[in-house]
Amino acid sequence: MKNKAKKWITMSALTLVSTVFSVSSFAADIDINADDNDVALHGFDVVSYFTGDRPVEGSFDYTATYKNAIFKFSSAQNRDTFRADPDRYTPQYGGYCAFGTKVEKKLDIDPNAWRIENGKLYLNKDKNVQRIWVKDVPGNIQEANVAWPKIKDVEAAEL
Repeated sequence: MKNKAKKWITMSALTLVSTVFSVSSFAADIDINADDNDVALHGFDVVSYFTGDRPVEGSFDYTATYKNAIFKFSSAQNRDTFRADPDRYTPQYGGYCAFGTKVEKKLDIDPNAWRIENGKLYLNKDKNVQRIWVKDVPGNIQEANVAWPKIKDVEAAEL
């Protein structure tokens, strides 16, 4: 009886450890801005930034996973468009604030503070930050492009 109990405890411990490691392995990559449920872009449809005049919220009915983050879409067509070329539609700096990236910070964004520049999506913390960012878009992009490799693999809380 003791051997059965010992074996059961060992198997339970192994199951628990493997579950913890498998769950953590699904967390969104560090260079993608996602919430605690690994949903990117506050659930907004990233393709909608490129196809309409405003962003649209996505649905769990249409999702795609990229860099272990869940991207939600408003339609199957947008989901399939994203799947065909995710790098084209994924926001710059992993969806973190473009101006924040410039100053070496990973800041969350307001999905309504955005701009497409040279076919790339840039998001900002809020509309006030967006107003500052648009005063020198090329300069801010250049500085953020230099800063991003330095902070890309660092947890936001550590910056």
